[in-house]
Amino acid sequence: MKMKATIDRQILDSINVLNTLNGGVVEPVVELNQFTDHRQIRVLVPGFSPEALKVEIHNNFLMIFYTHQFQGEEGEISVPRFVYHKTIPYFIDRQNIHASVENEVLVVKLPFNELANGYHRSISVGQE
Repeated sequence: MKMKATIDRQILDSINVLNTLNGGVVEPVVELNQFTDHRQIRVLVPGFSPEALKVEIHNNFLMIFYTHQFQGEEGEISVPRFVYHKTIPYFIDRQNIHASVENEVLVVKLPFNELANGYHRSISVGQE
C-alpha cells in the first residue's frame, strides 16, 4: 500500500514555500508622508543601496524601481522591479520633483503647485 504525504495548507502558507522555492523576494519598505507644502515618499529596499534605485516620470506616472540581474544564455538580463508606480496628481509640481538619500533611505519629494489649495472659476453661459 502506497502512503500519500499530505501537508496542511496553513503550514505551507506560514513557511511560504513558493517564495522559498523561487529563491525569495526582497520586500521593499515604502512610507508615504504628507506635509503642508509637499508629499514625501521614503523607500528602503533591503540589499540595495538607495543610489541603485531609479526614479523616473513617464507619461504622468512616477516610477521608483530597481533592476534585478539574472544570468541568461545570451548573457546578463536586467529585470525591473517596481516599488512605486502611480499617477502624479494634478496638484504636484512635476518640474520640481527631486530625490535624495537620507540615512541610507531614498527620499522623493513631491512639492505642491498652486492647484494644491483647489481651483475655482465662474464660467459664464453664453450663446454660440
